Amino acid sequence: MVRAVRIQHRTLAKVRVMRDDGFWISPGVFSADECAALADELAAGEIGRSRAGARHLMRVSAVERLANDERLLRIARAALGPAIPFRATLFEKSGESNWLVVWHQDTALPLAERFDLPGWGPWSTKCGIHYAHGPTWALERILALRVHLDDSTAENGPLLVIPDSHKLGVLSDDEVFQVAHSRSPAVCVVPRGGVLAMRPLLIHSSQKAVSPEPRRVLHLEFAASLDLAQEIRLAVA
Repeated sequence: MVRAVRIQHRTLAKVRVMRDDGFWISPGVFSADECAALADELAAGEIGRSRAGARHLMRVSAVERLANDERLLRIARAALGPAIPFRATLFEKSGESNWLVVWHQDTALPLAERFDLPGWGPWSTKCGIHYAHGPTWALERILALRVHLDDSTAENGPLLVIPDSHKLGVLSDDEVFQVAHSRSPAVCVVPRGGVLAMRPLLIHSSQKAVSPEPRRVLHLEFAASLDLAQEIRLAVA
């Protein structure tokens, strides 16, 4: 059974309740005009796009400003304490660019340098930035904030999540599949200007849109510190 997520207003008490689920929704963080202005800046800017959107956007001034907006930092601090943005990705789904994402966890992190330590890997390089899949302890120090530049509805491929699944740690692909198909997912319907906060270990997916209405989401990731441990530093991407 799929259940819709009730939108929670961003009070500290409710944040604490929702955080146990691994995600929560704050509506009305940004105005429609702010969303439209950012979408226009991203459309006009020279960013490398793929079919699904664009990555490594922290170098874009409009994105960097948004990531350091006090409204977002307040949400991130409720979960992390100190909060520093380090990665930005744009997801664009529409009738012309329609795609699905299978059930998974977000375990790959951008890193300033390559190293050889237990629990990290496999490694890869994307646009000159080192990436490695991280261990549970590192991923528990990360929070993603998804800023919705359009209404996310049941028809335009919203995010589906498995509540509480972030508590299971890093799972194999088979384990993710088993958990996702043994629990009821929640549909994260978020109005334009709303923000969905989520833990990277939360099992999630999205289906193809059945509506031509666009679903543009700026996915920003925060950490309490860029230095996760000695010799382990996040790259800003």
